[in-house]
Amino acid sequence: MTGRPRHIAVIDIGKTNAKLALVDLASPREIDHRRMPNAVQTDGPYPHHDVDRLWRFILDGLAELRQRHPVDALTVTTHGATAALLDSKGGLALPVLDYEHDGPDTLASDYDAVRPDFSESGSPRLPAGLNLGAQFFWQSRAFPSAFANVAAIMAYPQYWAWRLTGIAANEVTSLGCHTDLWNPAAGDFSSLVDRMSWRALMAPVRPAQDALGPVLPDIAGYTGLEPTTQVLCGIHDSNASLLPHLLSRLPPFSVVSTGTWVVAMAVGGRPAALDPERDTLINVSASGDPVPSARFMGGREYAVLTDGLEQGWTEDDVAAVLSKGILHLPSVQQGSGPFPRSRAAWVCDGEIGSGERQVASSFYLAMMTAVCLDLVGADGVTVTEGPFATNDLFLRMLSAATGRGVVADAGSATGTSIGATLLADYSGMRSSNDRKIIEYPGSHWNSYARRWLAEIKARGLADRP
Repeated sequence: MTGRPRHIAVIDIGKTNAKLALVDLASPREIDHRRMPNAVQTDGPYPHHDVDRLWRFILDGLAELRQRHPVDALTVTTHGATAALLDSKGGLALPVLDYEHDGPDTLASDYDAVRPDFSESGSPRLPAGLNLGAQFFWQSRAFPSAFANVAAIMAYPQYWAWRLTGIAANEVTSLGCHTDLWNPAAGDFSSLVDRMSWRALMAPVRPAQDALGPVLPDIAGYTGLEPTTQVLCGIHDSNASLLPHLLSRLPPFSVVSTGTWVVAMAVGGRPAALDPERDTLINVSASGDPVPSARFMGGREYAVLTDGLEQGWTEDDVAAVLSKGILHLPSVQQGSGPFPRSRAAWVCDGEIGSGERQVASSFYLAMMTAVCLDLVGADGVTVTEGPFATNDLFLRMLSAATGRGVVADAGSATGTSIGATLLADYSGMRSSNDRKIIEYPGSHWNSYARRWLAEIKARGLADRP
């Protein structure tokens, strides 16, 4: 890439929605974007991602953006636990599996016998296809003929970069996110990869900021992009959210990336013995460094808790929830998070109004996030990115529950696009300007947080997953 790029198109594929954003690095801020639902296909051998529909969205979106703006480079960020298995002709040997499919669970005991220990991989054992290694193991056993035709394996961001450039690669933020495939301490593939003879199939590992090459000629022709437009290797979405803060903040601090998943990442925090039974893990940053992390499916849980409610709440609803001690306890989404086998429950006397339910649901998300932060030894300011950065109830309760400063970074619909853009040029990154620091909400909020934690302890949830 020659010169300093300014306008970066970001392909941002989340579990729920896919987005194409154009970011002006001089700000940095999004100046244009397109969005579509990321629906899972249920035909074929198993539930899978509709990569053809996503590809049309990407190409048509790039053509629209290019008509309105210059585009200096492209980059990609996606959700984790997803990979593409390519055959020798460049097609998919098997569909791109949806990680929520429970097929891998049918071989759980066999897989457990070969997967690496948490001490090696930093990867907790997760259900369904949330461990990428479990996906490959199941696919190799359930579809042996198709798997025998696999010629290259790429993590999801690099699959899209490959479709744009024809250059195959992998990258550590996706490989190091609860896959069982990576050894963070060694900076190399885990023992599982060699045990299963997969190393020869894995595309070469490249830094996230590497320019893989220019867009293919037919893509330049269709979209109107310059034939020299470079495509960067790409990055896992939570790590994209973390990157701006690694570049601009001094530790200790933590970043809470919100969306379908809420991921709490601690940088320079207190020593913590991570518990793989509570969905803690070692993430790997764009620079290859280990980052203690914990997560739960907060966006999905909030959607379930507020489904069908008339939108809107008042400060009277807040006062009622605080005074009555209306609590929601974990977990709405089973199988992940700090309480993966606990069944959700409401604690209240009498009926709960629509506004009260929305308030208590936001408080629940904040308390779950506070637990995640504690599990990874978080210290210093907590920066919240993504949709929950605009949820004032969540932010205030998170401040009360942690007793530390909370910053709402709501400058973008998601923090991932900005972070992914910085792969193109770090040099313009300035020290963080905390535009919205959440003020201490008051003693009633602290009392509520203590009551929630006391209820968790009384039910034995704090002593077991």
